[in-house]
Order: sequence, then structure tokens, then C-alpha cells
Amino acid sequence: MYLGIENIGHSKTRARSPQSNGICERFHKTVLDEFYRIAFRRKIYNNLDELQADLDTWIKQYNEERAHSGKCCFGKTPMQIFLDSIHLVNEKMLNNNLQATVA
Repeated sequence: MYLGIENIGHSKTRARSPQSNGICERFHKTVLDEFYRIAFRRKIYNNLDELQADLDTWIKQYNEERAHSGKCCFGKTPMQIFLDSIHLVNEKMLNNNLQATVA
């Protein structure tokens, strides 16, 4: 309902079809290669909280420090891309509020 109200398109991937969900699958491979395989060689985890804390640290580094070379990243971090797009979000919100007022 929220997506419809905000005029946001939504698509679903087919079950057991990783090629239709390539971005998520690629991220899972990156997490496996760059975090899990390395972490389990370096440390023995005694509980899930320790593993989660290390994963949280890695994800923060991945999003805020590691430059990405993806299709729309141009060597920026995901956080830089997000911050660069805030004005678009604010503009969309302003436009939606104006449309609601006019209607």
C-alpha cells in the first residue's frame, strides 16, 4: 500500500532463481568472500552476538569507507551515494505534499 501511495514500482523475483535477483546475490557473495571466510579463519566465535558485532563493523566499513565500482557508484561509497540523493527525496516529498494539497 505504501509503495502504491508513493508511486513506487515493485517487482518480485522468482523463487529459487538467483539470476533474477543479481544485486542481492552479488552482495551475498561479497559478504561470504570478504567477511565470513576471513572471519572464521581468524577467530573462533563463542556466540552469535560476537559474530554479529564483527559483521556490523564490516558492513559499516563496506557502506562508509569502501569505494564501489558498480554501475551507478563511480567510485563513491554507498553512504556518499545516499547522501548525494537526499535532495531528490526531499524534492519528491515536497512534490507529493503539494499534490496532496492541490487535490
